[in-house]
Amino acid sequence: MQNARRSILKATATFGLVGLASKSGHAQSGTFNYKVSTNVQTTHPIYIRLVEATDKIKAESDGKVIIRVFPNGQLGSDTDILSQVRSGGVELVLSPGVVLANLVPMASLNSVGFAFPDYPAVWKAMDGNMGKFMRNAIAQANLTVFDKIWDNGFRQITANKPIAVPADLVDLKIRVPVSPLLISLFRTLKASPTPINFNELYSALQTKVVDAQENPLPIITSAKVYEVQKYCSMTSHVWDGYWVLANKRAFEALPATLKDIVTKNFDASAVSQRADSERLAVSLQQDLTAKGLTFVKPAMEPFRAALQEGKFYSEWKTKFGDEAWAQLEGAVGKLA
Repeated sequence: MQNARRSILKATATFGLVGLASKSGHAQSGTFNYKVSTNVQTTHPIYIRLVEATDKIKAESDGKVIIRVFPNGQLGSDTDILSQVRSGGVELVLSPGVVLANLVPMASLNSVGFAFPDYPAVWKAMDGNMGKFMRNAIAQANLTVFDKIWDNGFRQITANKPIAVPADLVDLKIRVPVSPLLISLFRTLKASPTPINFNELYSALQTKVVDAQENPLPIITSAKVYEVQKYCSMTSHVWDGYWVLANKRAFEALPATLKDIVTKNFDASAVSQRADSERLAVSLQQDLTAKGLTFVKPAMEPFRAALQEGKFYSEWKTKFGDEAWAQLEGAVGKLA
């Protein structure tokens, strides 16, 4: 039985949907074995709720849809998995918007600096017209994208001094991921953004290669940034989420009733995960305070004003286009 299962998975990886949707004995039996990849660890709310969703899908489909969850990037890097999902080697992935933006630039529309003041504004936008606009762009990359985006959290700045106003960022060497939008954001604020691989982050802070970094609180915790940084400024300068994406042909192979079960449960677990993530952010702030990190809460308006003065918003309005920018400003108000 185990050998047969391995053979089926191998065939799925090799032939993608062709084996599932046409002459596969597996598909003819009415059972679909799929894989879903995520880069988060097994303790992360995304993984926990993802397992919840796949368990419910299996139960409600009477075992006709079995989706195995592969956490921690076990199946490959973020960009590799995205390619595999498009080709059919892997059927589903939870992809961060900043990664998906390498394929679909519009996927980073929600990551414009200091656009969202809080979570209610995020969910109003992402569950509303702006989210629909972004999903339409993603679908054009031959991917099925589910309605509800999952939460990756707001990004915060840690340093050995408080970041209370834009002037505190001037000439600050801050580590950023390889993201054109984030690099542009900090350059406009007159910092010195330095792209460094995440696995080198701790040593870069420890040896003063960089003076600061920015990440959501769960990453700040897991990377033990509190051991080499004194302050966390709750700038919430960028919000990002994880999209559930499926190989289009693999999803279309499911009968309508099974599609409904899959969609309903992924979207329901997304909403639950959002609540988990917000609660976690509060508890992590308490934990990090106990570990010696001092928290600062700057006002958003001076940073927005500095970005307007530095032409950040007008530059990205041109890059995204008037239609996309209208969607963003329709959700968060005038930026440029």
